[in-house]
Amino acid sequence: MSSIRTVVHELPVEFVVSHDVSVSMGAALRYEADDPYTVRAAFHPLDQGGAVEWLLSRDMLAQALSEHTGHGDVRMWPAGGSERGALYIALRSPAGSALLRLPARGVKFFLRDTRSVVPPGAESSRLDLDAELAQLLAGS
Repeated sequence: MSSIRTVVHELPVEFVVSHDVSVSMGAALRYEADDPYTVRAAFHPLDQGGAVEWLLSRDMLAQALSEHTGHGDVRMWPAGGSERGALYIALRSPAGSALLRLPARGVKFFLRDTRSVVPPGAESSRLDLDAELAQLLAGS
């Protein structure tokens, strides 16, 4: 599902439990022109309700297709060896941690579609800094 201002792709995801065990899940990657630096990733078990949403950097997601990137609670890297068509995302929070494997091809298609909405380098033109500043000052 896509609109002129929003891109959403559903992808299969593997929750990696161990070297030999993984659990199939789904993920919805969502990009909105009004928040041009951010990808919302909602991870959900198949055939079950509930999802866990993380905010990811679009630039980091693109970089992770070719090299290790990230710091702190979010790290991403391309798979090597026989898994070359995959991308790993490691997430950590006070509630626990997760290692997820996504299809690199699906991530590439998603990023291609986001670039048609907001090209790289044009993100700042999509921000209303005056409105953001007014909202920040109103809360103080």
